[in-house]
Amino acid sequence: MAEQLSEDTLLDGRVRLRQPVRGYRVALDPVLLAAAVRIEPGEQVLDAGAGTGAAGLCLAWRVPGCKVIGLERERELQRIASENVRLNQAEGRVDMLQGDVARPPPRLMAASFDHVMTNPPHLEQASARPSPVATRAAAHVERGLDLAGWLQASLRMLRPNGSLTLIHRADRLDAVLAALAGRLGDLLVFPFWSHDPGRPAKRVIVQGRKGSRAPLRLARGLVLHQADGHFTTVAEGILRRGAPLELGGTDVDDG
Repeated sequence: MAEQLSEDTLLDGRVRLRQPVRGYRVALDPVLLAAAVRIEPGEQVLDAGAGTGAAGLCLAWRVPGCKVIGLERERELQRIASENVRLNQAEGRVDMLQGDVARPPPRLMAASFDHVMTNPPHLEQASARPSPVATRAAAHVERGLDLAGWLQASLRMLRPNGSLTLIHRADRLDAVLAALAGRLGDLLVFPFWSHDPGRPAKRVIVQGRKGSRAPLRLARGLVLHQADGHFTTVAEGILRRGAPLELGGTDVDDG
């Protein structure tokens, strides 16, 4: 039986999104991920683990001339993602396919994408207490592939000199970097901070280039919220107006 859906919006109504009422629901991560991808018109990006299509649709809105292929393992989420493509009149620019990143459909050739973006499941299977709602559990808990396997499968789809961009929990940054060591260069780690300087970052963007030998860099990152709970000005531009996330910038926050 199909899940009950709500219709919501991202980027202040610029992107419409149907999503399960009780299952997997979009938070900030897909929007931040899409904003971080440096893509030019005519280039092709794979969204590995596309969910209901939020990241791919946000990226396609920001860069209309790019081509987005979303790959989602869960059939119900892939069906909803395809509906969202039609809802946003993005046919021909965005395509949502069902498949596992480790065993992609035959039409998706290895080393064929200019960019890969991904928001892998954040919880290790051994320590997680999965949600009883199947689509939510699938989105948040590793199943079959661990984090290293997911990232290595994503890298196989990337052409030489292509870029990988991912968002993940900051407390698993060690596992992310270990999985990418020797496979990706020019790595940039970009943390997202609380307004409270005493609190650690909870999320990081990691971006790198296949074949590069440039060293790892740590960016100053971005404070997402002000003390009163409202978004900072920079975060507001990214999350509401679809501005790109400048990973190499020097401003942590302009208030």
